[in-house]
Amino acid sequence: MSTHLFADTSVLLGRSMRHIFRSVDTIITTAITPVALMLLFVYVFGGAIRTDTENYVNYLLPGIMLIAIASGIAYTAVRLFTDMQSGIFERFQSMPIARSSVLWAHVLTSLVANGLSLVIIVLVALLMGFRTSASLLDWLAVAGILALFTLALTWIAIIAGLSAKSVDGASGFSYPLIFLPFISSAFVPTETMPGPVRFFAENQPVTSIVNTIQDLFAQRPVGSDIWIALAWCLGILVFAYASATAVYRRKIA
Repeated sequence: MSTHLFADTSVLLGRSMRHIFRSVDTIITTAITPVALMLLFVYVFGGAIRTDTENYVNYLLPGIMLIAIASGIAYTAVRLFTDMQSGIFERFQSMPIARSSVLWAHVLTSLVANGLSLVIIVLVALLMGFRTSASLLDWLAVAGILALFTLALTWIAIIAGLSAKSVDGASGFSYPLIFLPFISSAFVPTETMPGPVRFFAENQPVTSIVNTIQDLFAQRPVGSDIWIALAWCLGILVFAYASATAVYRRKIA
């Protein structure tokens, strides 16, 4: 078997990206729901929601981006499941390529596809009045956190894609992840929530990530939130990666 992991992954990544660009509606569809939510909350509910920002879209955008990522990774699970069901998965295993390159190609495709969806969402937010004084370094920090979050959730999607018995099963795991931002600081400050809900909201990963991105956009000191966000993302990534590779080894054994 070839040990040229990077070369093999790049070839398989090219294959996956060709599928993406031949079906651009996947990226558009992934962006439509978060954009619709952003329009709904800003123009319907925004006037009734009190935050520390003059423009509600500035407060809302980080949470919308996380919803887009949680929604987008479902397609990764479906693409992997489809490969397994079509027989191409077994064909790859019979070829002299690095076995892990099959998974990494799907992971990198998820990063690219979700990145394109996020660009669309940011452009729409700019049209809606989103403004930031963030520096280039702040934007790079935001991009890094979003990429790490995407990686962590994508490896969860890999587990679902490898383990699912149906297409619905492959994508269904994402619904709780999409719901998490609604019980966080993504839409309203947690201080307005009742006790038990506030406790959960303040101690789940989305809130620390949202708070960090909001602070970076507003050029406020990020405090401990950034370290909590990174710890959550890295912890989920390590656990999901270990679990996914264990499932993969059983599949190809």
